Order: sequence, then structure tokens, then C-alpha cells
Amino acid sequence: MNVSSSLLAMLFVQGSAVAFVLLSSTSLPVVMASHFAAGGAADGFMPRSGYLALMIGLIVGLPLLLALLQGLLRLLPISLINLPHRDYWLAPERREETLAFVAGHGNWFGLLLAGFLALVHGLVVRAHRQQPPRLEEAWLVAALVVLMGALVLWIALLVRRFARRP
Repeated sequence: MNVSSSLLAMLFVQGSAVAFVLLSSTSLPVVMASHFAAGGAADGFMPRSGYLALMIGLIVGLPLLLALLQGLLRLLPISLINLPHRDYWLAPERREETLAFVAGHGNWFGLLLAGFLALVHGLVVRAHRQQPPRLEEAWLVAALVVLMGALVLWIALLVRRFARRP
């Protein structure tokens, strides 16, 4: 998959996640639980507007930061890029293709992050359906397990790509 299609997928997920956050937040109280202790009990509160700004900022900002960092790779000397068989993969005839793969791969990680953050927001909204608000930890743990599994797969695909020279 090329960089532009992975970027389009990331932007679609980000846009969908932002729309989900905005549309699902109307039921949240003006001052809402934003942090939950072990056991799921709310132990931190903030204004809904601040929470929305934070969630949208994270959903848009983290993947954008990843994309910016990937773009900066092009400016770094080869000696500062940590990649198996670096001299082979970053040789002038393969440099652009290698950096494009890394950028596209990074975009997929941004997509994972945006989706995970939207899911966490959904759990926060769900927590507010009861009084006092209580986060369902089992769902959060399940989401973290899925995220970690996806991260392991993401790393394995990256390593597999560069671990050996063709």
C-alpha cells in the first residue's frame, strides 16, 4: 500500500473519530469525569469543552506528529536512521522507496492510535450513562490488548520488510 492511500485511510479514520467524538459528546454533562481510578470509579473531572478539545487534539495531533516525524526522516543523515541493513535500504536507488514505506507504515500506526482514542472516548461516554460515572475496565483492558496485538503485528511487518535484503 502506498503512502497516499495510507494517508487517506488515516485521514478518513481521523475524520470519523472526530465526528464520533463530537456527535456522541452531547449527552455528557457540562463537568464530566475524565479520569478513572482502578475499579473504574471516576477520580478526575473537567469541563466537557476542555475534554473535547483534548480528545480531538489527541486524535488529530498524535497521527499528525507521526507524519511530521516521518517527513523529517528525509532530512536526517543516513547514520542517524536506525534500520536493519541501513546502508542497503537507504542507498540512493532505494532511499525514496524505503522512506515511502516507512511513512506509509507510520500512517497505519496513526490510524491505530486514532481508532483506539475514539474507542476510549466511547467508553467514557458509556461510563456517564450511570451515576456516579464508572468506566468498564474489562472493555478498556480488551481494547488495550487489541491495540498491543496490533502494535506487535505492526512492528513485525516493519521488521520483516527490512530484516533481510532481497
